[in-house]
Amino acid sequence: MLIRLNRAQPYVLSLFRFVVGLLFAFHGAATLFGVLGGNQAETGAWPGWYAALIQLVCGSLVALGLGTRAAAFLASGSMAYAYFKVHQPQALLPIENGGEASAMFCWAFLLLVFTGPGAVALDRFFGSRDTADTAEGTARRQQAPAVPV
Repeated sequence: MLIRLNRAQPYVLSLFRFVVGLLFAFHGAATLFGVLGGNQAETGAWPGWYAALIQLVCGSLVALGLGTRAAAFLASGSMAYAYFKVHQPQALLPIENGGEASAMFCWAFLLLVFTGPGAVALDRFFGSRDTADTAEGTARRQQAPAVPV
């Protein structure tokens, strides 16, 4: 069972990356353009408009698997900023201050910085070194015997 799960890991990681990136891009599009039920931010307004631009661009790049680690790093940082500057001053815990989405996106993108894009990403077509390193690591993990937990 664990061997089967280990083999699926790079593909599930790609699915995770795609879904998180798409949700982030939608959030940015909603704020930039007032679509999808969002309130449009005033052009150039700090920090909302710039955050939405980062969300749209980085979310799209992450969803496509193009420059995943760099885009995820920028996205994670922007969500950390959002949490600590906007939400955390209101109350300590995310459930109290409305910062659950910021906290979750921050940690999800930070995970992608360290794991890479997974097996299905545009980075693989362009021969990105990060993806090649990830593919080698995945191959090594698949050859290693599964240790029951």
